[in-house]
Amino acid sequence: MSHITSRRGLLFGTAAVSAGALLTACTSNETDDGKAAANEQPAADDKPGKHVTIGFAGPQADHGWLNAINDNAKSRAKKYADVSLEITEGSNDTAQQIGQIETLINKKVDVLVVLPADGKALTQVGLKAMRAGIPVVNLDRIFNSAQAYRCWIGGDNYGMGLNAGRYIGEKLKDKPGARVVELAGLDNLELTKQRTQGFDDALKNYPNIKKVARQAAEFTVESGQAKMAQLLQAQSKFDALWNHDDDQGVGALRAIQQAGRDDFLMVGGAGALSAFQAIKQDDGVLKATVLYPPTMAASAIDLARALGQGKGVGGLAEFEIPASITLYSAVVDKTNVDQYMSTGFR
Repeated sequence: MSHITSRRGLLFGTAAVSAGALLTACTSNETDDGKAAANEQPAADDKPGKHVTIGFAGPQADHGWLNAINDNAKSRAKKYADVSLEITEGSNDTAQQIGQIETLINKKVDVLVVLPADGKALTQVGLKAMRAGIPVVNLDRIFNSAQAYRCWIGGDNYGMGLNAGRYIGEKLKDKPGARVVELAGLDNLELTKQRTQGFDDALKNYPNIKKVARQAAEFTVESGQAKMAQLLQAQSKFDALWNHDDDQGVGALRAIQQAGRDDFLMVGGAGALSAFQAIKQDDGVLKATVLYPPTMAASAIDLARALGQGKGVGGLAEFEIPASITLYSAVVDKTNVDQYMSTGFR
């Protein structure tokens, strides 16, 4: 997600095998002692293994979600006695971030985790790391070439819109002539287009619902307040609002309160702590938010550790970690908010 350009932990089991062992696994259903080869993998746990130095490079943490990405990476790495984390300062300047990643390559870190400020612009440095024998875990904003990373893990922007639309649709399915509005993010970003497309596709399943207005904000509190005020002035009556981002949602809620409006339900996006708290309190228009979980950074550290130690993913039969992992955009409302409260970002 990331929010500014294109935005739980996994358990890993040992999966490094010799060529001979792999051949045995491929040519026979049983080992010499009669046990299936896959069952020889020890249960996933946090027991120390080979020491792994992970280089982490992300953009500047100028947004609540991005700050949570850094926090999740740092806290996850601290849980492992066999992991050292080399983390860069972070920058939204492409050239500066490339320089930071090249420094990590020169330090010969074992694995790189990269959330690029611009996936297209940083593809070449991803390729450089891979060619240097350093596997790359590409976090969220994807590189232009699959050769630039070993594994991609990130959120589902289309799924965010789809699940937001389904939630609103189910709430309004019995209301004739229902009207909804949308407070989107930056319109020049592909992620914003994907979220809107998912939302629109979901609403197609509810012929009684019509989207009557859409306004694009900029993923900031200030823009959320200003654009929401415009929506409220232009639309005197609607039944639901979907806001793409909980940070800009803080501003949107201010505008709603200032206008004295409480005649509709609101669904947010991403999973900010403030949104969870408002949903739990349940005394305003915000009734749910659709996740774009920053815990993906913790999972990226898990994946990087697994790559460095030659492991696979516990619970899967394959010896290698997947090439890509798309996280699910769960809907959090008052029925399950307590479960997610600890993951909310500030």
